[in-house]
Amino acid sequence: MASLFEADIASLKGVGPKRAELFRKLGAPTVGDLLRLYPRAYEDWRDAVPIRNTLLNEVNIVKGTVLRRPVEQRIRGGMTLYKTTITDGEDDMQLTFFNNRYITSLLTEGAVYAFRGKVTGTFMRREMASPEFVPESRMQDMVPVYPQTSGLTSRIIANAVKEALRLLPETVKDPLPDALRLKYALCRLEYALKTIHFPNSPEALSTARRRLVFEELLVLQLGMAEIRRAGVRENPYPLKKDYTKEFAALLPFTMTGAQQRAVQDGIRDMQGPHPMNRLIQGDVGSGKTAVAAALCHTVIQNGFQAALMAPTEILAAQHYESLSNLLALCGIKTVLITGSMRAKAKREAIKGLKTGEIQLAVGTHALISDGVEFSSLALVITDEQHRFGVNQRTALAKKGNFPHTLVMSATPIPRTLALMIYGDLDVSVLNELPPGRQPIETYLIDPPKRRRAFGYIKKHIDEGRQAYIVCPLIEEGESDAASIAAYEKIVRDYFGDMPIGILHGKMKPKEKDAVMTDFAENRTKLLLSTTVVEVGVDVPNAVIMMIENAERYGLSQLHQLRGRVGRGKYASTCILVTEAQNDETLQRLRLFCSTTDGFKVADEDLRLRGPGDFFGERQHGLPKLKIADMLNDMQILQEAQQCAKELTERDPELSSPALRGLRAEMRRLFASNNGTVTL
Repeated sequence: MASLFEADIASLKGVGPKRAELFRKLGAPTVGDLLRLYPRAYEDWRDAVPIRNTLLNEVNIVKGTVLRRPVEQRIRGGMTLYKTTITDGEDDMQLTFFNNRYITSLLTEGAVYAFRGKVTGTFMRREMASPEFVPESRMQDMVPVYPQTSGLTSRIIANAVKEALRLLPETVKDPLPDALRLKYALCRLEYALKTIHFPNSPEALSTARRRLVFEELLVLQLGMAEIRRAGVRENPYPLKKDYTKEFAALLPFTMTGAQQRAVQDGIRDMQGPHPMNRLIQGDVGSGKTAVAAALCHTVIQNGFQAALMAPTEILAAQHYESLSNLLALCGIKTVLITGSMRAKAKREAIKGLKTGEIQLAVGTHALISDGVEFSSLALVITDEQHRFGVNQRTALAKKGNFPHTLVMSATPIPRTLALMIYGDLDVSVLNELPPGRQPIETYLIDPPKRRRAFGYIKKHIDEGRQAYIVCPLIEEGESDAASIAAYEKIVRDYFGDMPIGILHGKMKPKEKDAVMTDFAENRTKLLLSTTVVEVGVDVPNAVIMMIENAERYGLSQLHQLRGRVGRGKYASTCILVTEAQNDETLQRLRLFCSTTDGFKVADEDLRLRGPGDFFGERQHGLPKLKIADMLNDMQILQEAQQCAKELTERDPELSSPALRGLRAEMRRLFASNNGTVTL
């Protein structure tokens, strides 16, 4: 099997140079990779119904005899039709194929086939256009459906997979030892690969899939354990004293129980034998910044430095203002470092950090630029972790000598998924909101009620408050969804001369910051924006978030947008606008309206969209899963985690002969990950 990962896909029978490029595009550059390109679904051809029982305007499978060879008919526009008729012995059905000159040789007169397609026509006369079909001999098959790309159909991929399966050695070397397979009731690899592509029953498919899912999750867990083990080293900055009580005295409020537990988790880590590596995961407004401030305070009072990196200049400036004002009360000096700061100010800041005169640096990516040096950087913090890649997190850590690491995320993630994605981190969850956070009422409306919503917004603006309106697109023509360009005209027509800010992703950083600053300082009353406002400044005076085409967003993203309001002393409202009629879509949006619990939202979002789409662009740096489903395979994940724990406790380097196959699979999985995480 290992040698097949070295065999170029172009060497496979029936795959030429052009088609090989398409396979590479699908993520199958080698024959081995093709065998690991699993079907995304299966068509079960055993569910054929009599022609008279087919449902009009629905997809049906019928079994019939071809009464005559398809006849060619030319119509205007250069299009060619091919028509034939089939019968099931009781009723007939007409079939039409468009521009398929091969159909006359694919369908044989007098032969029996199963046809699958949308049935049209009348009660008395049934028709089907361009159906898929298989010969009667294959009607017991579950036909695989593969992820496709232009020029590479599922049928072409299936034929290539058959050729690849013929190249499997007679005895496939299984990376899972016999004892392990026996303990977890797993089939052999050879059976699993053949069956996952061409199962002969749902039961066989389930057996094969369980084996492959277990293997994939086990290999991933072993890889994460390796990364973690490689990162374990002696703590170069052990904290001698906990200054949490002194920090609490600086605060004008009392931290929640969840905040206090997270701080103690961090202090305990930093007093331990190894550097801290922790994720603080909390809902919007749960108080992550206070936790970060508490840890910075204790680290600095122990004689070290700290750094906090945020994804935007305006968010970095907000952190700087709150942290510098608070920590200045005990003599701690803080500096802001961004790309737009003046050269002289930057030189002075860098000098202060290098000499140790400045103890805390807050900034953007500018913190990881060449020239920024610290005298004793013991703690690095990244805010809005999902906005940074693993490499950026690592680059900041390299400014010190293996410092303690804290990452913060306001994207609620189901705990099991968090452990998978941030497998190299310990996790603290802030599941309590600080007192004073205002409730947010959420409503779902259709476009005809938009003007009433505008009236509601204007009423609150007239009372001195502010509001957001979010559109999915920047320019007209990108799709039929609302765009800022078109929507601005509607808004200005209603709100007249009211100061309105416009914010979108194509603007330069300085332009974005200027718009957000005007809104934060109440110079503009209404902010019309794309989702770039998802990560923004604290504007306690903003009390309404109106989201157009709400059906286009995942629930977690809607939750992030909703979290922009309700941050002050005023009751707040989120208004979702959609013209969607789909029951499932409306059910999803109604569920969102019913709860403000970010973790419930995250669980539902994961259930509806699956882990592949949960994060949008994968920035966490882990290998992409090919078959495992984090939602439906939780039980297998727990078994794989337990298995990985047992194996690494017994043989951390997987060096025994029985485990070398697993080690090879682990290295292959992480080596194919574009170098973001390596073993």
